[in-house]
Amino acid sequence: MSDTANPVQRLAAQMQQASISQPQHQQQQQQPQQSRRGRGGYNGRGGYRGGQHHHQQHSHPSSDSSAPGSYPPRRGGRGGGRGGRREQQANSYLALAQAPTAEAPQIPEELKQQIADAQAQAAEQPSATAASSSSSGTADDSSDPNWKESLQLPPRDTRIQTEDVLNRKGLEWEDLHLKRDLLKGIFEMGYERPSPIQEESIPIALMGRHILARAKNGTGKTGSFSIPVLDKIDPSINHTQALVLVPTRELALQTSSVLKKLSKHLGPLNIIVSTGGTDLKEDIIRLMKPVHLIVATPGRILDLANKRVADLSHCSMFVMDEADKLLSPEFVPLIDRLLSYTPPNRQVLCFSATFPITVKDFATKWLKNVYEINLMEELTLKGITQFYAYVEERQKVQCLAALFAKLDINQAIIFVNSVNRAELLARKITEMGSSCMYIHAQMKQEHRNRVFHDFRNGACRNLVCTDLFTRGIDVQSVNVVINFDFPRSSETYLHRIGRSGRYGHLGLAINLITYEDRFNMYKIEQELGTEIKPIPPTIDKSLYVA
Repeated sequence: MSDTANPVQRLAAQMQQASISQPQHQQQQQQPQQSRRGRGGYNGRGGYRGGQHHHQQHSHPSSDSSAPGSYPPRRGGRGGGRGGRREQQANSYLALAQAPTAEAPQIPEELKQQIADAQAQAAEQPSATAASSSSSGTADDSSDPNWKESLQLPPRDTRIQTEDVLNRKGLEWEDLHLKRDLLKGIFEMGYERPSPIQEESIPIALMGRHILARAKNGTGKTGSFSIPVLDKIDPSINHTQALVLVPTRELALQTSSVLKKLSKHLGPLNIIVSTGGTDLKEDIIRLMKPVHLIVATPGRILDLANKRVADLSHCSMFVMDEADKLLSPEFVPLIDRLLSYTPPNRQVLCFSATFPITVKDFATKWLKNVYEINLMEELTLKGITQFYAYVEERQKVQCLAALFAKLDINQAIIFVNSVNRAELLARKITEMGSSCMYIHAQMKQEHRNRVFHDFRNGACRNLVCTDLFTRGIDVQSVNVVINFDFPRSSETYLHRIGRSGRYGHLGLAINLITYEDRFNMYKIEQELGTEIKPIPPTIDKSLYVA
């Protein structure tokens, strides 16, 4: 090999010679760790409509297998193309992850140092290329004062808004000194000005401080962590730089959608979703290529980290949305394990509407010098009007039919306390002549994805669900929430009614109360400091219709 060869190539030749003396089983064990990472996709779909099961099968999109330097074909293999090799890679990776851990082969210290030097020299090459291209006169609109004119802005929202989002300090997005390409995504998302929680949290997050923030449902918490995370990620660094944890799969899909829309002008930024209920092999394939940001549920990403598939050693930002749920006793051990995989100097951002007592112990252990934000002077949203109707259990369906006839419903979410009641009620509503779907945790993930997608797109007017749908789900067209079964805790009640009246808009919450619920309703009123009024014969449309 010539002296002018790339140092990485020279080192590869040395390692190949060194590997000849290694036992065969050690070479096979090293093979998955030397591959480049790849990306695949998940497109599971299915749906329940009107209490009936409509099962459709869809093929998964083939993953991108164009990356050079991936696994070589196995000896004796007969073609199969790159797609076949990618499948073999995933299978071997999966087998390795599930196999008992073997002792790693010993690498001489001198060779380790050569590896580190070569990697450092190779990492400098793309950054140098980028610097030369920028200095050579590449088109840049950073100095263009009219850059906003080329943006595709959505129609302006003229609906009434409350003080929950209007009680601002007066900051504009430009005052935060964000990347120009990120500002483009912000304006094209329809974010005209920062909300109060965004004004308070984004500047602190950009400074690198830990944050523990409380704000009402639907006041812009997703943007509060998404914007600083995207601003701090460097697309030229091919490592996972941020992890966003959420408690449910539907919220993971929604959050990743927001992040992708905000970052669409930021260049080659790879954002993936990893949740339970999906094929582990697909996550492994997507993690073979560099991933900059992962949105995940705790169980799945911890599984991938334990199997050494997800590398969090460069993850400098650790975000927990709906942190009160993630800090509940069943999740805390998982969160502790995940934090142990991240660097010691990682930044932790926690956002929620409520926080349990356990958050104090968590903050003491992990959040040194944490910056606390509390915008919860009152717990319930100002734009939501709350009523109750006192009924017997056998009268609930009849009462629901009367509400459908009298209310001007755009879209409604109807909450029940059990899986069986969700399916039965959806069937009853369909028999009334209203379009209805249902969703609960025992459905297959592709069915849940289909229902969630169709309801967000307005394909159905009513959605019956369990408390699976109480966390962070944002459907702007929902103006009525009905508690067909009254919740058992004030926390659940707060998150349920927060599905309407999003981002300071108006909404209506109606509770069907039985004799057994009356004391529970009184307790929730006292804990939340709110009043649930008796339902009048006629409800003023100005209370919930824009």
